[in-house]
Amino acid sequence: MSVWCLQLPSYPQYFSSLSFRKFIKRLVTTPSSSSCLPRKSTLVGASLQRPQLEYLTTRQQEQISVYVDALLQWNQRMNLTAVKETTDVMKRHVEDSLAIIPPIQNSYLSHCGSSCEGLKLVDVGSGPGLPGLIFAIACPSWQVTLLESMQKRCLFLEHAVAVTRLSNVQILRVRAEDAGQDQNFRETFDVSVARAVAEMRILAEYCLPMVRVGGLFVAAKGYDPQEEIKKAEKAIHVMGASILQLCSVESHGPHGQRSAVVCIKNHPTPRKYPRPPGQPAKDPL
Repeated sequence: MSVWCLQLPSYPQYFSSLSFRKFIKRLVTTPSSSSCLPRKSTLVGASLQRPQLEYLTTRQQEQISVYVDALLQWNQRMNLTAVKETTDVMKRHVEDSLAIIPPIQNSYLSHCGSSCEGLKLVDVGSGPGLPGLIFAIACPSWQVTLLESMQKRCLFLEHAVAVTRLSNVQILRVRAEDAGQDQNFRETFDVSVARAVAEMRILAEYCLPMVRVGGLFVAAKGYDPQEEIKKAEKAIHVMGASILQLCSVESHGPHGQRSAVVCIKNHPTPRKYPRPPGQPAKDPL
């Protein structure tokens, strides 16, 4: 197994976007909210502070603008996203990623630790850096690892980290199954996150082996993932975890309300997991 790891220095390249600022001004007038449903209780509405774009600093907003510009430029020569317009990227990807942060913070502070400062997070199957790179911009104290197996996507991630001048990001070109068996990464992260990667049964085997005991696995899902969650309960249990809560996240994307499935790691993952590359997807638990 080969693991390719890169942490980039800052580059003095910066630019802003007038259209991006206009987009923010229009977007912040739209209310949004998040609430969480604990698995073993009745519905409890919880208003969580959401790091919307208006809460970001000018520098963070510019970093997002630079990232979106880079994504769309590179997307012209490689398939990074099906979205082609700046406004659509902001709605479907950036806002969707930002909306996952409050459930992570709320769950971590309630069950894992007294502070989110210095949190170690791995974004499994990061693709073009979603949501991990957005997390790194919005939460600069977090140490974010972007795990991606495809070299061309890692090349884009190198570029994106450079032009956004991020110093809290590490890029790993490796399969999740291999990373989970590597002692440098196995059970070392506070939080593992996955968005638009695979169904929950597969994600559990990809993500949970890298989470420390007492840490979280968070899967970004659609509006009603109850059936998918039910099928994944065995896999989550085998990996040493349990489902903590299902958070309803309001999205500005075309599909409206989305969900964040939060699991907590209770016990170490058995050594035989994750299984060899390809087997979790071919034969889900």
